Amino acid sequence: MRHWPTAPAFTLPIIVLIMAACDRNESVSIVNIGGTTTPNTPGEAMWIEFERACEEASAGRMDLRPLIYGQLGSEEQLLSGIRRGRIQFANLSAQVTSTIVPELSVLYAPYLFEDEAEADFVYDHYLTGIFQELLAEKNLHLVTWYEIGFHSVYGVEPIIGPEDAVGRRFRVSNSLNARLFAEAVGADVIPLGFGEIVSGLQTGLVEAGENSVSLYARTGTADEAPHFTLTQHAFGMSVIVSDKSWWDGLSAEDRGVLVTAFPSIDRSRREIRAQSEFDLRDPKLAIEVHPLTPEQRERWRAATAGVTERLLESLGGRSREVYQLVLEGKAEFAARRRVSSPSARLSR
Repeated sequence: MRHWPTAPAFTLPIIVLIMAACDRNESVSIVNIGGTTTPNTPGEAMWIEFERACEEASAGRMDLRPLIYGQLGSEEQLLSGIRRGRIQFANLSAQVTSTIVPELSVLYAPYLFEDEAEADFVYDHYLTGIFQELLAEKNLHLVTWYEIGFHSVYGVEPIIGPEDAVGRRFRVSNSLNARLFAEAVGADVIPLGFGEIVSGLQTGLVEAGENSVSLYARTGTADEAPHFTLTQHAFGMSVIVSDKSWWDGLSAEDRGVLVTAFPSIDRSRREIRAQSEFDLRDPKLAIEVHPLTPEQRERWRAATAGVTERLLESLGGRSREVYQLVLEGKAEFAARRRVSSPSARLSR
């Protein structure tokens, strides 16, 4: 295993594969892996393991060279690169990818999912097929999902209820769902790139925002905005995608190597969630976590109740079809949960 220089990392792991023939041996493909992962996290460990597994499984046909600490730019730059055919394989947040596949924004509708188990079921059984189709239309092949985790609200000062967000300078990404959420709670909406959040907090340009623990705790954001309110209002996800033309040109064997070498979604879920729980409790990070009572959570839900319909009206395309699939998946999951509950078993 080679040693890589550590460089600043700002967001979830992003993997980029650029295939080229090796001058020393035409049968060996150089695989440059780029990203913006954070050192000493499950994401970093997964890419290291991915490198090892690919090289071993390909019997030397692939030579992976990780550039996983932000050397190849932001997510926006990576999305541009894959669309231009310069990048072949990437892990991109659904929010960034929604700039070319707007239907992905539906998945960030406030309180679309009640908990992780429900979200897991709907993604696994209802959403993969339709998003394979939608991404294929943009020449992207959906390999798998990669969880980011539930988004919550952070601030320089505590923001316990939506009324506390009124007038706050609230950082949002360039996605429609983020803007509509902030508008719904009366915040002063400040669009800002992810890499500008820390400086924005330091200068007072922004004083609050929303993100998952994995993109908040160890990215410098928590240092400047230590209050984290567990609104858990949107379930963050990224997509592992490849340039479809490139993917289709691979042999079935090499496609199989890339798919099987990547950690399973069940494993990535477990490790991301465990890391998030650890980070919120880590005294070194000194995050002031604010859990919500059911009544407080309901106030957030009520304040953002109109956002989903506004999203569907604005996004168009197959957005309502995606939303209907989510509702069907939630209904099936609820039925299964009722059948498996202790009370249901006792009543038989």
